[in-house]
Amino acid sequence: MAINVNTVYTTVLSILNKEQRGYITPYEFNQLATQVQLEIFERFFEDYNQYLRMPRTNVEFASRIEHIRNEFEIFQKSGPSVTIPAGSAQTDNVYPQPTDLHRFGSVNYNKGFNSPEIEIVSARDYTEQTLSPLTIPTSDFPIAKYKENKITVFPTVTNTYSSSDVTFNYIRKPKDVVWGYTVGALGQYIYSGEFNILYKFITSANLLPLVTQMPNFGGGSVSNFLAKSDNPLVTTDGLGTDFSIRVITTLPTIGNPALTTLTVVDTGNRLEPGDTITIDKSLFAAGGPALSDVIITIDNTVLNTASSAYSQDFEISDSQQTEVILEILKYSGIIIRDPSIVQAASQLIVSEEANTKR
Repeated sequence: MAINVNTVYTTVLSILNKEQRGYITPYEFNQLATQVQLEIFERFFEDYNQYLRMPRTNVEFASRIEHIRNEFEIFQKSGPSVTIPAGSAQTDNVYPQPTDLHRFGSVNYNKGFNSPEIEIVSARDYTEQTLSPLTIPTSDFPIAKYKENKITVFPTVTNTYSSSDVTFNYIRKPKDVVWGYTVGALGQYIYSGEFNILYKFITSANLLPLVTQMPNFGGGSVSNFLAKSDNPLVTTDGLGTDFSIRVITTLPTIGNPALTTLTVVDTGNRLEPGDTITIDKSLFAAGGPALSDVIITIDNTVLNTASSAYSQDFEISDSQQTEVILEILKYSGIIIRDPSIVQAASQLIVSEEANTKR
């Protein structure tokens, strides 16, 4: 379970007030919290490396290796290469890495039998391997050179480039921590609670022909089509749930309807940039057979960052909450050696919140 950003912020404020060290603004807190989360996140990999060298235990709930692996496994992703924009120069065997890649794991070649893993080699090793007919790369035994956030895969393909040719397995970076707020009548900061981040949608080219198949439309009117994640015909390749989108088209009296807007109604939970949403073509088959499924890709452009009202919790687990608070306080100029002080402050916050709800 993730750490609630409001719990950490109010606890830090309570301790700062007790120590008479002043006040930390939401902006300052967000900067410090993001930095602390990233430091703890990077420490997971160093700890994991050390634990692999130590004697292991298989006792339930006591395995250090399992515990630290669970800490960073939620950040593990698997996905295709970044799609190259139309009109850009592109070599068939060059694949850019995903935009949210933080730690490179492995990459598989989907053109080979059973999607073999691609061996990443240096320029010198590549030259040596291609000199011998026994080690020359094939589709089933591919190799690649990694440079400037791109991999160049060998053998060179001769057909059209596709981002789905390769699959990257990697670790993404945690999202920046945000304590969102609104300003009250007295100028005070009021926690906004959970607020989903809205991302811009990029639609596939096959969406425009499909709007002609949208149900319940008539000449000169506006047709709305709502796609929700609870429909079994609406799927995603990511972990997003409880999302819904609305397709709005303008339908002229003569001619085909034109797509005007694609609106995010609710982004739900864990809908990430790069995820694709597929709407089955049968949902559009009202006036005739649909041409193909509708595929929508989430862009990494956040639509509502101009507002301070959205919040983003810590993504690391709540077992790190005490350390998060202590590290933020260190950056604020307070060093606390006894974690019981933090626990006491947390209990005070909980009791105050309970009193306000009575």
